[in-house]
Amino acid sequence: MGLFFGVPAKYLELGNTLHPIGKITIKQNPKDRRYSMNNSSNASSNASCSLDQNTEHIQNMLFHTHDLIIRNHSFKDTPGALIYLESLADPPLIERNIITPMNFGEGKNLQELFTTLRVEKNSNLEKGIQGLMQGSCLYFTEGSQDFFVLTTPAIHDRSIAEPDNEAIVRGAHNGFIENLTVNLNLIRRQINTPELTVRYYNIGNTAPRKVAMIYVQNLSEPELIQKVEKRLTNISIDTVMSTGFIQELEEDRPYSVFPQHLNTERPDHTCAYLLDGHVALLLEGDPTALIVPAGFFNFYQTPDDYNNRWMIASFVRFIRLISFITAFLLPAIYIAIVSFNSNVLPIQLFVTVQGSLTRVPYPPLVEAMFLELIFELLREAGLRLPSRVGQTIGIVGGLVIGDAIVKAGLVSYPMTIVVALTAISSFLIPNVEMSSALRITRFPLMIAAALFGFIGISFGLTILFVHLCKLESFGKPYIYPVSPLKFKGLKDTFVRFPIWSIRKKSQGSRKNN
Repeated sequence: MGLFFGVPAKYLELGNTLHPIGKITIKQNPKDRRYSMNNSSNASSNASCSLDQNTEHIQNMLFHTHDLIIRNHSFKDTPGALIYLESLADPPLIERNIITPMNFGEGKNLQELFTTLRVEKNSNLEKGIQGLMQGSCLYFTEGSQDFFVLTTPAIHDRSIAEPDNEAIVRGAHNGFIENLTVNLNLIRRQINTPELTVRYYNIGNTAPRKVAMIYVQNLSEPELIQKVEKRLTNISIDTVMSTGFIQELEEDRPYSVFPQHLNTERPDHTCAYLLDGHVALLLEGDPTALIVPAGFFNFYQTPDDYNNRWMIASFVRFIRLISFITAFLLPAIYIAIVSFNSNVLPIQLFVTVQGSLTRVPYPPLVEAMFLELIFELLREAGLRLPSRVGQTIGIVGGLVIGDAIVKAGLVSYPMTIVVALTAISSFLIPNVEMSSALRITRFPLMIAAALFGFIGISFGLTILFVHLCKLESFGKPYIYPVSPLKFKGLKDTFVRFPIWSIRKKSQGSRKNN
């Protein structure tokens, strides 16, 4: 039984149904292959001229929550009420910019007195509720349908620090945080041009979240901008908890194991792709930026590739691509050799491997699966535990368990070495999602190698390559510039040529450098 936002899946059916969230319609668009959910419980309502009715209506809409504060405050002998959520608004800011000016501002109208960053007049209570949810303060007066929405959010941000999973040796050591305004500030500091454009979208019917689409006007293709905007506006869901929701609802092939959005928490990495014609998506409350379109080779590029000299960067990138082959193919090749093609080994190595395999009571495939399962358990344990304890578990657990299972005859020494090299190679992949995709795809390849040897590996690689050739990210080929083949694009793919020789921008760009 699955769960949907904490609701058992048995309460959700295709079509119209009732459940605790409200009335939801789940539709599948065959063209976009994305799910759309329309919540029909929201209805717009205008404010009343009665102050008591307005305050009572807001209390009812917020289910009389205890953190809703209503302060009666008259202005020029006209009764009024100040309404805000103390958990989201900043009380000292309200006192300084709203209440104090009202107390000493006789002879002026209200809109001139308020000194908050944004003052908006509205008559729709639904808009007022949305403002309360964003930390704003509402001021109602008796005898008027119009009320003021005053921006007074409480700011509790962590410091700007380098992301732990994207550390670099040379370059800027800062990262995105959970505040969208701060993240946009970090981007505008590095791209100081009026062509940098930001578009805001509210996604979510029940609890809307602000999403920012960022691009450079004369560098990004208009078709790409329209496609990203269309997919954003077509998302209809109760709420967006993280950028992972946007990623799943926007991608071209949702059933592909390979990621089609590049995610990063580094402002310099994001700015580099923006200047290359890509589009970035940022979500309020999430420090991760989504970059589209994303190609296969983008997941193997890091800011260090461009902070170091081109020869060093090319060597490191080539090693990184070799690690991809090792992490993907090494277990399958070993299984094929010991199961079908042991004659390719030198005589002395063959005797050593066979002597080690005679103590293992099951086939190499089971042996490899057993070791891979142990390694995945150690990896997850190291991630979930506190950092110091996690490192200890990883080192001690790996040494103790690895030595014990070999001495017990459950696995062989060569298989332990193969799995260890595979694990180390997977750590060289800069992107976590691509590393996870390789961890999943190597299991079918291991099964094919155990059944058919090198022929099974060849068929598996052929199927994988065809899939990668057909895969697209927002209409752009996934393994560009290999397919379609573009020799100029290869200058910044397997290796990095000098910057002065890389003249043309990537596939998402309209201009040359």
